[in-house]
Amino acid sequence: MIRLPATDGGVREYAPRTEPLAVSGGGPLVSRTVFSAAHVVADPYADTSPDSPAAVDWDATLAFRRHLWSHGLGVAEAMDTAQRGMGLDWAGAAELIRRSAAEARGVGGLIACGVGTDQLTGPADLPAVRKAYEEQLALVEETGSQAILMASRALAAAASGPDDYLDLYGHLLRQASEPVILHWLGPMFDPALDGYWGSADLDTATETFLDVIAAHPDKVDGIKVSLLDARREVELRRRLPEGVRCYTGDDFHYPELIAGDDQGFSHALLGIFDPLAPLAAQAVRTLDTGDAEGFRATLDPTVALSRHLFQAPTRFYKTGVVLLAWLAGHQDHFTMVGGLQSARSLPHLARAYELADGLGLFPDPALAEARMRSLLTVYGVPR
Repeated sequence: MIRLPATDGGVREYAPRTEPLAVSGGGPLVSRTVFSAAHVVADPYADTSPDSPAAVDWDATLAFRRHLWSHGLGVAEAMDTAQRGMGLDWAGAAELIRRSAAEARGVGGLIACGVGTDQLTGPADLPAVRKAYEEQLALVEETGSQAILMASRALAAAASGPDDYLDLYGHLLRQASEPVILHWLGPMFDPALDGYWGSADLDTATETFLDVIAAHPDKVDGIKVSLLDARREVELRRRLPEGVRCYTGDDFHYPELIAGDDQGFSHALLGIFDPLAPLAAQAVRTLDTGDAEGFRATLDPTVALSRHLFQAPTRFYKTGVVLLAWLAGHQDHFTMVGGLQSARSLPHLARAYELADGLGLFPDPALAEARMRSLLTVYGVPR
């Protein structure tokens, strides 16, 4: 038994698994295109300060991407999962994109990379926002990766209404050499993005979003929607032009959205598929055979863990993701860029361990238990 802290301030006992879940491998995923938004591994030995650039353990970071590719998932690189805007600056993100793109070419892995404006560290006008987007788009395309046009804090602050979004995104899409993925990240993930697309009213914002796509359908491969609203995503994907895909970013309702209905389905670009990679791949391979019930039977039990990791404040979900990577043996420490390992409480982390262990996510349950015990000891939890 392991003693875990409870939310009421007490301690409870939990019996860890002794065997991991048996996960079968297989060939490429066929029925859905699936990206995992991957985290970065910090360098725990770097002598950093809050004002210094992020220190990344490149070997461990790239090894984790090979892990994702080995299961057949694509890598969505330099997204918010990689702590962009929360410790990883543009210089670090640019290096991450270059290194991961080179690794993807070496192993034949699917990769798409985030394009934003985070080199702007203060107030900026619309021309500066456009220039920042252009710089990042050029770098991503130079690496041979697909571009994901991410939502921009600077644009949200500088835009005066929908027309500014239509003009700027229209310019970027005309400039893109290959179809891109448009990313609508809701304010629950980043409060600075409230009112994106020119309105705090989501119905009005949706119309602007669709206008951008309708004007350039040949330059939009798909959209990633991260609003945690399954009904809205379904309604939106039904209105997309033919050939434009919907990649769900809904970490609360992903099984039903990926499974779809008689009018369509969502592909996936999800942060929760970082810790769930083996199970996610197994579920999609089951779906590839036409077995939607088997797909849901595999993936539905994971939703409790995802909802726990992504509970408010949602932007701190990354802490739980990195905890699980450490417990699973993908990295040797529980340290994050910017010290974000302190962003969640010990009871929250303990519950994440319990839920992940219950799913059989840890390849070596004994290692996960030993590492969790060491963390509990640091916090003063009695054995």
